[in-house]
Amino acid sequence: MFCKIPDQMGRIIALDKMPQRIISLVPSQTELLIDLGLRDRLVGITRYCVHPNNLTEEITVVGGTKKTVNSRILDLQPDLIIANKEENTAETVSFCDQIAPTYVSDIDDLEQALDMIKDLGTLTGSSFKAKSVARKIRSAFNRMPVFDRPKKAVYLIWKDPYMSIGQSTFINDMLQKAGFENLTSKLSRYPSLQIEDIIALQPEVVLLSSEPYPFTESDAGELREAFLKAPSQHPVQPNLVPEFKIVDGEMFSWYGSRLLKAPDYFIRLQQGLL
Repeated sequence: MFCKIPDQMGRIIALDKMPQRIISLVPSQTELLIDLGLRDRLVGITRYCVHPNNLTEEITVVGGTKKTVNSRILDLQPDLIIANKEENTAETVSFCDQIAPTYVSDIDDLEQALDMIKDLGTLTGSSFKAKSVARKIRSAFNRMPVFDRPKKAVYLIWKDPYMSIGQSTFINDMLQKAGFENLTSKLSRYPSLQIEDIIALQPEVVLLSSEPYPFTESDAGELREAFLKAPSQHPVQPNLVPEFKIVDGEMFSWYGSRLLKAPDYFIRLQQGLL
């Protein structure tokens, strides 16, 4: 047997030989597989696997992350499928399990991301490269400065309704490492908020993610106007009008090799260089 390890759901993934036909249903893990030197073994990806550029023009697209075209997966005859508990549906994973060994990641923090990277190295025969990537990521985060006082922040991922980031999410962990106090961290994983809720939290900064909803400066202006017009939350002082920043959502939510770039991005964000 080539290898036998549990995935992050505790399911045993057993491979008789090194996989040569891999399907990845997770964009950040697709980029990781490319960076591990496995491009020639990738036979299927999703339409959201946008890194590196033009990948969807060169490798068969099997659908999105939530809805796959099962016949395409079947036709590709994979010998390993890479999925994620949150990004892919239980129905998709169940179907893939019938086709090939299917590794399912479940990532809420940096440590779990590093474990996943090393797992994919083991499964694909690229352990040396995977461990090197994991060490470099850990080193980059360890070198980040300790911020004097975390900025009170609300991070928005969606509009109509507004949605933010709560407990036990990877983005929440990245916010803390980036020097922010997530004001919705005590709420459910992805809480819905009204504008009034956001104002009541009195953030110092509102971070508007570039994905999955592509926030724009117009959206920031709309929120700014709402803060200016809202009744004060304090009897003797006006509402605090926060800073509004459009941020690169991939830096906060992609848990593969893109993490190599995240610490420098977070530092520049805190320094006001973005």
